[in-house]
Amino acid sequence: MSENLPKLSQVIVYGLGAMGRPIGRNLHQHDLLLGVKNRTQGIATGLSSELNLDDFEDDEHMFAQADCVLTCVSADEDLITIVEEFKGWLKPGSVVIDCSTVCASTAKQLAEDLSKLAIGFMDAPVSGGVEGAKKGTLSVMVGADLATYKRADDLFHSIGSQVTYMGKVGQGQATKAVNQVLVAGVAQAVTEALAYAEKCKLPMAKVIEVLSAGAAGNWFLEKRGLTMTKNEFAKGFKLSLLHKDLKIIQDSLNDINEQSQIVNRGIKEYAELIEAGDGDLDISALIKIKREQFHNDNEVEEE
Repeated sequence: MSENLPKLSQVIVYGLGAMGRPIGRNLHQHDLLLGVKNRTQGIATGLSSELNLDDFEDDEHMFAQADCVLTCVSADEDLITIVEEFKGWLKPGSVVIDCSTVCASTAKQLAEDLSKLAIGFMDAPVSGGVEGAKKGTLSVMVGADLATYKRADDLFHSIGSQVTYMGKVGQGQATKAVNQVLVAGVAQAVTEALAYAEKCKLPMAKVIEVLSAGAAGNWFLEKRGLTMTKNEFAKGFKLSLLHKDLKIIQDSLNDINEQSQIVNRGIKEYAELIEAGDGDLDISALIKIKREQFHNDNEVEEE
């Protein structure tokens, strides 16, 4: 069926958090955005006014005119709830694209449920952080029927610079799980290394500069190194969300009787930070725990 259907061009973004808002703005710049929706209505109203989007009589009329709903929420339960809310308003041949990070099994179940209504589904989790969402340079990993995926070429390239078809539904989320293990492992290594450097009373700006230029260089060190040494953790990927992602991965590993030291340690340490009230901070706040492990007084010399 999808081979004969046009490219997706009337998109509703549902979920206007730190990632959803810039995704919506980029879709608007490419004339692909029909409307926006958020469970906190004021946020949707504000963005709709900012972008001068069309007014609709109600949500039902807006969703009925869409050929795509792009969802970007925090948890499996949230995704299931909102899809159940709007799926009956969508016309046959429309597509739901989920950019959240959820279980592969949730993606597969939603795809099966929506197919009964002749509605397509793609799991398309993203990586690249808020910066990537704002610049339209996200990495998008897509699980979908190939013909359905091809309908979203323009859409995906309006929000991402690296768009990769990973295979059938669920494979996007499986790829994102691998991504999150790497993110957690890099965060472990960088925060521990910098806490050690602080303990050695090294000039931290110079440490970060020289490490970034060599084999130890990486995105997290470059983008978060200086800020974490200054105890600035306001921007970036909330550690509570990485904790949630790692719990998903841990459950998947348990299903196949496997474990990951990176995943287990990350869950434990981020849980400690959440319990201390730091759940909304960037994942680089992990350096707080690493400093405690080094009994670090964090007196840093810059010269």
